[in-house]
Amino acid sequence: MVDDRLIVALDVPNALAGHKLAAQLGDAVSFYKIGLGMLTGGGLALANELKQEHGKRIFLDMKLFDIGATVEAAVRGLAQFDLDFLTVHGDPHVVAAAKEGAGGSEMKILAVTILTSLDRSDLDACQIRQGDVPELVVARAAAAFEAGADGVIASPQEAARIRALPEARDRLIVTPGVRPAGADLGDQKRVATPANAISAGADHVVVGRPVWQSASPRAAAEAILAELNSPQAHSPNH
Repeated sequence: MVDDRLIVALDVPNALAGHKLAAQLGDAVSFYKIGLGMLTGGGLALANELKQEHGKRIFLDMKLFDIGATVEAAVRGLAQFDLDFLTVHGDPHVVAAAKEGAGGSEMKILAVTILTSLDRSDLDACQIRQGDVPELVVARAAAAFEAGADGVIASPQEAARIRALPEARDRLIVTPGVRPAGADLGDQKRVATPANAISAGADHVVVGRPVWQSASPRAAAEAILAELNSPQAHSPNH
């Protein structure tokens, strides 16, 4: 069984590049994230191909945000593609509408708390209320769970506090902002290693650039998988 705790972000320009990367990774990786950056480059077609023809799990990272009726309609349309995860913004009305749109499908609705590329100064610029970032993330996670979210997106630095919430029982925590030791942080600000993210309570880690920018993407992915199975990555969920 391939370890699906690693989700590789196909943050490449188009479906052709995504298909090439998936071919390089082969059977080492079973779970992929496809986001907005590839949407107009054939992202949905690639998601369907990887899911239906190659048996991969798919995380569609759309971060939907709109009035409830629009979110519900969008999610209902996406649910027909038999995808695994879909992100929406963590506002309760958005989460509730997304769950309604997902209906009886198996697609999990994940609520975005605060993007891992943001810190307190960024929140100030957006006129977000005062408070430490972890405090705000945990509060948004609790509200999203209350609204019906199947899980949340949060940085590894907040995973432990979210996992401790009573509302987090049997819910998913998916952590972007994961960087192997020594990797370039890129535009991420709230980061941790894969092992630290899992030990803090994350169910899945999302890794993009450290894999696809590597001279050997498969070797990079295999190194992360080895770390996820190391003693340092002991998960409180198992």
